[in-house]
Amino acid sequence: MSFDTGGLPAAQTNAHPAATPDSGPTAPVDETPGTTTAVLSNGLTCEIPRSSPLAKLLKSQRTWVGPSARERQAILRRAKSVAIVGASPNATRSSYFVGTYLLQSSDYRVYFVNPNADTILGQKAYPDLASLPEVPDIVDVFRKAGDIPSVVDDVLASGAKTIWVQLGIWNQEAAEYAESRGLTTVMDRCIKVEHARFHGGLHLLGFDTGVISARKAAAR
Repeated sequence: MSFDTGGLPAAQTNAHPAATPDSGPTAPVDETPGTTTAVLSNGLTCEIPRSSPLAKLLKSQRTWVGPSARERQAILRRAKSVAIVGASPNATRSSYFVGTYLLQSSDYRVYFVNPNADTILGQKAYPDLASLPEVPDIVDVFRKAGDIPSVVDDVLASGAKTIWVQLGIWNQEAAEYAESRGLTTVMDRCIKVEHARFHGGLHLLGFDTGVISARKAAAR
C-alpha cells in the first residue's frame, strides 16, 4: 500500500466511468471492442481506435472542474476537523509539512491516518478513518492516484462530507465518482497553501498565498 506521494504527479486510473462533459471532445466513452466514442463540441460523436494517439490524448485531458476559490474558502472556513490520510512521520515528506502547518497555524482538530505509524508529530496515528474519535469535516489525502477510488469509498463509509486530494495527485474518474456519491471534492490542490492564501500573507515555508493585504483575513 502506498502513502505520501511527496507531491509528484501520478497517472490517472480507470477505476470508475468518466462523466460526459458539456463541451469539447470528451474523454472517450466505451463502445465496441477496440474502439471508443468521442463526443465533439457540436454534439456529434465519432468512433476512433482505442489505441490511437487521439484517444490517449482525449483520455488524458482534464475536463472535471472542482470547487471555485470562493467555494474552497467556504469549505475551509466551515471545517473544524481534518484527517490526513497517508500522513507520514518522515519530516521530509509533504504530508509532514502540511500536518505541521495545520497544527501550528489553524484551529482544526487534526488527525493522522497511517496504519504503519504509531505517532506522527507527537500525536496518535490511526490505522483508518473508521478508528477516528469523530467524523472529520475534511479528509485530506496523500495517496497515489490509483488508490484514490478506494479512499473515496473509505470516506463515504466514514460519513465525512469532503475529500481533499493533495497537490500533484489527479484521478478524474475518482473525482467524478466522489461527486456522484455526494462528496464535496477538491483535487490537485494543497490544503496548506489554500488555507494560508485565504488567511492572507506568507506562512510556514514561505508559500506565496497570492493575497495582497495589510492584514489577515477575519478568523473563522
